[in-house]
Amino acid sequence: MEIDDEAPLSDSVTIAISLSPSSSSSYSSSSSSCSASVVPHPFSPLQQTAESPPFRPLRMSESGGMLSLGGWSHDGERLRFVDAEGNEWGNVVNRFNQLATVKGGRNGHQEVVKWSDFGSCIGMRETAEFGEEVLRAMRGGRRDWKRDITKSELHSYWCRMTDPCCDRNMDGRIEEREMKQVISLISPINKLAIKNKEAEEYAALIMEALDLQHRGYIQASEFEALCKAILPKGSSTISYKKNHGQQQEPISKAEILFRSYWRRAWIIGLWLMICFALFTWKFIQYSHRAAFQVMGYCLSTAKGAAETLKFNMALILLPVCRNTITWLRNNPGLNSVIPFNDNINFHKVIAGGIVIGVILHGGTHLACDFPRISGSDRSVFRQTIAANFGYQQPSYFQILSTTEVASGIAMVVLMMIAFPLATKWPRRQSPSLPRSVRKVTGYNTFWYSHHLFVPVYALLIVHSMFLFLTDNLVEKTTWMYIAIPVLLYAGERIIRAIRSGFSEVEILKVSLYPGKVLSLKLQKPKGFRHKSGMYIFIQCPQISPFEWHPFSLTCGPEDDYLSVHIKTLGDWSCQLYSLFEEAILTGLKQYPKIYIDGPYGASSQDHIKYDIVVMVGLGIGITPFISILKDIATRLKKSSSNHAACGEGSLEKIPLKAYLYWVTREQGSFNWFTDVMKEIADTNQKQAVVEVFNFLTSVYQEGDARSALITIIQSLYQAKYGIDIVSRTPVRTQFGRPNWFNIFSKLARRHRGARIGVFYCGPMTLARELEKLCTKFSTKTNTIFVFHKENY
Repeated sequence: MEIDDEAPLSDSVTIAISLSPSSSSSYSSSSSSCSASVVPHPFSPLQQTAESPPFRPLRMSESGGMLSLGGWSHDGERLRFVDAEGNEWGNVVNRFNQLATVKGGRNGHQEVVKWSDFGSCIGMRETAEFGEEVLRAMRGGRRDWKRDITKSELHSYWCRMTDPCCDRNMDGRIEEREMKQVISLISPINKLAIKNKEAEEYAALIMEALDLQHRGYIQASEFEALCKAILPKGSSTISYKKNHGQQQEPISKAEILFRSYWRRAWIIGLWLMICFALFTWKFIQYSHRAAFQVMGYCLSTAKGAAETLKFNMALILLPVCRNTITWLRNNPGLNSVIPFNDNINFHKVIAGGIVIGVILHGGTHLACDFPRISGSDRSVFRQTIAANFGYQQPSYFQILSTTEVASGIAMVVLMMIAFPLATKWPRRQSPSLPRSVRKVTGYNTFWYSHHLFVPVYALLIVHSMFLFLTDNLVEKTTWMYIAIPVLLYAGERIIRAIRSGFSEVEILKVSLYPGKVLSLKLQKPKGFRHKSGMYIFIQCPQISPFEWHPFSLTCGPEDDYLSVHIKTLGDWSCQLYSLFEEAILTGLKQYPKIYIDGPYGASSQDHIKYDIVVMVGLGIGITPFISILKDIATRLKKSSSNHAACGEGSLEKIPLKAYLYWVTREQGSFNWFTDVMKEIADTNQKQAVVEVFNFLTSVYQEGDARSALITIIQSLYQAKYGIDIVSRTPVRTQFGRPNWFNIFSKLARRHRGARIGVFYCGPMTLARELEKLCTKFSTKTNTIFVFHKENY
């Protein structure tokens, strides 16, 4: 859809809608943005010309008095009436056969379905009430419209809905009252909260646009013209084949993969090399010891694994030293070669290495080394390792009772508790887990069990001090490995404790939004400085004096306050929401205490590396990008009108172009950041740097009959008032899920040869899809897409 000046509709409002195909080379032709403009302007009503394609609109049933939907064809594109399960007649027959029963009558026995199954037959299973209204209208609103349907009748109705050549002369009058009834019907179908007064306003808006003679009704032909101008046409898929006029050749997939993963690859490669070198060194060393004659390669394997365990138990603490990482990532040289954004993923990889090391070390000791010690030949035992056991050959159970083995087993038990509870399913209380298991899982369980690492490290020191085969302190090197990481981590925790102890912040404002989202506006502590894209930890001692949870800052760096938006996704956030909700409802003068710690660096900070930035947020996943948008808006206000000073004189530059794609399933989500969207829209009137695209998945996508009237009202209202009826901001809301392939195609065409940073916050399912698209379009076009995912 394009904005145009030429298409008149009524005396009071101009809706600028181009009828040109959406395969236009202009990127803005397919999606509205906050930089698009719609201007009120007087004009005459649209007239349907003789050249117009066969077309049937929303139609008035004369006797039923209710708007129903007839199928229509628009330049070869039909308005869809059914769900994605299929709209071919063969699929309708299959569904009819599944639901049909045999009944007798004047014409003998025949198969029929109940009138209430009409929606299911035609593919409107999710919106059966809408299908019932279609049936009622097609039967003319007769008293007996609730009768069984035969297959021949169903075929007749199907033809009327899908064949643009059937029943072209449908005609009727549509009154404002009846239009309001339809609006009230379709709003719950699309999970939209349209109040009665709003429905009246929208119905009046349509009448205002079309009923120029003030007759009190509009004709179907007039509504046809309105639908034709507003409802979207089918868009052609944009190919990512190379244009002959381009000079730069697309690069190979191998090069793209290298560019995307080389920092991760060399870090993982270096880690594996160190682990392999330590294992080999210790394996060879113990293969020349006297004890090798008793235990053989089992001993060498156990000791080699033990050396890697020492290294990994030290290394695993470094990725969670957040203050250190935030400080290091400010160094451009280090940040360019070390993937600090993957610190949590690397933490998990090291944990996997520890699991392998424990299996090799503990397993070979328990299954091989100890049985060989207790069962070895006495003469060989006395000649080799007897001195280490007081010249008494121990039994298997005597070995298990020693300090070294008991401490090792205790460590393994604690790890077996902590490690599984840190995985995705228990941590998020996945429904796939048994109910009895879900009761003892969740974030709280993960958090407390993960702090079992404190006794684990204490036991590790004890375990390393009581070795069977050596009394030489030089060989007891565990403390050498872990000393610096433990001190660094302990220092960080002490600093955090001291800093957070002085960081009880005053709560300036509390807001409760739809979807159980809590917004906190906090006083900015003295000396607190952050960059856009950073996050902080929040603690509420009334819930727990130990738990700290990370949340993205939704305020700009230059704001004189801090703000966060917290969605109730777990037990802690649910309790926090309830506390503040109770405080508001009961009128308490004092809110629960809140402590903060931070700020800390995040992946979104890397947006400053790119001139073109694409940000994708699912639901509450938009929060990391709000501070970026506010930062851009602030810097744009300071820049000169000719853009020459844009980004100059500041520590960080701003993107030349930024795209935000916000996908949510709840209409109320748009209330979270209404002010920010309006601010961006106002800023873009002077410099169109940011384009915002809102997608509401609860509404049937554009082109579906169940959302057609919503689309019409949306376009009329935004043209007249400049406000979207769904988001209540200047940003137009699009319906259904985004077509990411088409979005990337248009980005690649618009920014040929550019390097685009793609930043994503949300579930892993879409992350994988976006990452694949980044690789695909980077290899098939001259535009390079670099993918970043937010990790906490």
